[in-house]
Amino acid sequence: MTVIEKLAPPRNLTALAYESIKRYILEGELDENSRLTEDFLAGQLGISKSPVREALNTLQSEGLIRIEPRRGAYLRHFSIKEVGDLYDLREALEAHAVLTAVVTPKLIASLEASIKHTRKWLKAGDKLRHIEEDTAYHRAIAEASGNTELCRVLANIQQQIWLFRCKTYRLSSTTAPTAHRAILDALRTNDKKAAEAAMREHIRLVRDRLITHLKQN
Repeated sequence: MTVIEKLAPPRNLTALAYESIKRYILEGELDENSRLTEDFLAGQLGISKSPVREALNTLQSEGLIRIEPRRGAYLRHFSIKEVGDLYDLREALEAHAVLTAVVTPKLIASLEASIKHTRKWLKAGDKLRHIEEDTAYHRAIAEASGNTELCRVLANIQQQIWLFRCKTYRLSSTTAPTAHRAILDALRTNDKKAAEAAMREHIRLVRDRLITHLKQN
């Protein structure tokens, strides 16, 4: 007897709206004065305003936007202190992650491939893919720690950092492959202290260059 194959249910419109709007924001073409209204976004996406509203609420909870009643949504503005605080927290989390990561051949292979991809996107001048690969490298180490809550908080920090990383891409993008290699080499020999030191140095360099840039501009 022939069996009719079940159809996959359509993806949730709110989830689709969330992904599309988030990508639009993270492409880095908007500034803090750009207004995102439900009408505009619904029209662009070809859907009703309800899923757009829910998507915007989620993005606000993640710290990417701020919603002003009857005016619309705007990119979140970060003070220099807030940028420093985010990087300080990121450093603490990633230092703990690299110290507690379970190093396996699979993790090593994943990090090795990520460095190759990072160099590829850097050479091609593909800003978005380079930042995505950088995020994937750090996420792999965090996941290897087995700490789900750490991964969740770190992912949220990475999303917020992305807002200003897109606009200050050239400040530290070229240093990523070398920094990632130092961390990987330490993990390969199971030298956790060296891996932690390399991770802290990597994040502090990015933070210091970014804060210097913000102060000058």
